[in-house]
Amino acid sequence: MRAVQVSKLEGPEALEVVELDEPVAGEGQVLVDVEAAGVVFPDLLLTRGEYQMRPELPFTLGSEVAGTVRTAPDGSGFAPGDRVAALCVVGGFAETVVAPVDQTFPLPDGVSFDVGAGLPMNYLTAEFVLARRGRLADGETVLVHGAAGGVGIACIQFAKARGATVIAVVSTEGKAEVARAAGADHAVMVEGFKDAALEITGKRGVDVVVDPVGGDRFTDSLRSLNRGGRLVVVGFTGGDIPTVKVNRLLLRNTEVVGAGWGEWAWNNPGFMRGQWDDLADDIAAGRLAPPVSATYPLAQATAAVNELAERRVTGKVVVHPRG
Repeated sequence: MRAVQVSKLEGPEALEVVELDEPVAGEGQVLVDVEAAGVVFPDLLLTRGEYQMRPELPFTLGSEVAGTVRTAPDGSGFAPGDRVAALCVVGGFAETVVAPVDQTFPLPDGVSFDVGAGLPMNYLTAEFVLARRGRLADGETVLVHGAAGGVGIACIQFAKARGATVIAVVSTEGKAEVARAAGADHAVMVEGFKDAALEITGKRGVDVVVDPVGGDRFTDSLRSLNRGGRLVVVGFTGGDIPTVKVNRLLLRNTEVVGAGWGEWAWNNPGFMRGQWDDLADDIAAGRLAPPVSATYPLAQATAAVNELAERRVTGKVVVHPRG
């Protein structure tokens, strides 16, 4: 089979399309013929050796896929021909991949493979960030940083599906359009976002801030919270890891909460499948559906990953291993 291999930790430019033997499913694994593979930020980090997990070289890139089951263990609930999405962590940029049973998810007939390939990582993250860690309630207001990115769009759609009002923070008008298309009620620029959020909420402040960016906007995020508000730390794509003066938390009884979905999910077997089942109705109804902004054949995997490296992504980038 054809696959995209990382043999040197020199970034996307070092990716190679190679011929490999097909993987063989082991105990508790599903063998999936891949129709679409989503490109996620950890894929970029893996090409540079900067991710928390460092697979032994060489390895096949690709964290999440959608396709059809070729083989599945007895009692798994899957059968040959079933449409699935899966979180494989590595191996997804290939014509065939194996994935653990509890990280393989039924994909409704009405959901395309391109959309399915963009669901596992970002949308399970959004559910964890907002429902589990942010304790989002119906009628609350959520402010989402990085709102035109994959996690940002997933958080917008999840929050709207749960009855929240969403304020999207973006850096350009083009990204504002992407956030509004995803369902955001308001889109505001990074510069002055705190004042804009306070004006939108009638000086009350927002109930939850989703922050995958970090950096110098952190303090103003705290200042934009309502009494009892929660700032959920998702990551630091801005580069700098901020610090918090904890007296600020006392002033309005606010919280700073970490949301490391991967750390939680991989240490709790079956957790991801439970999340997926909780999202199933919204996925089937199309309320949770990443907008696909670009698709690439396998031979152009470098260009696909570079979209993330160059911060040009406004939606989901998908690789077609059979294209």
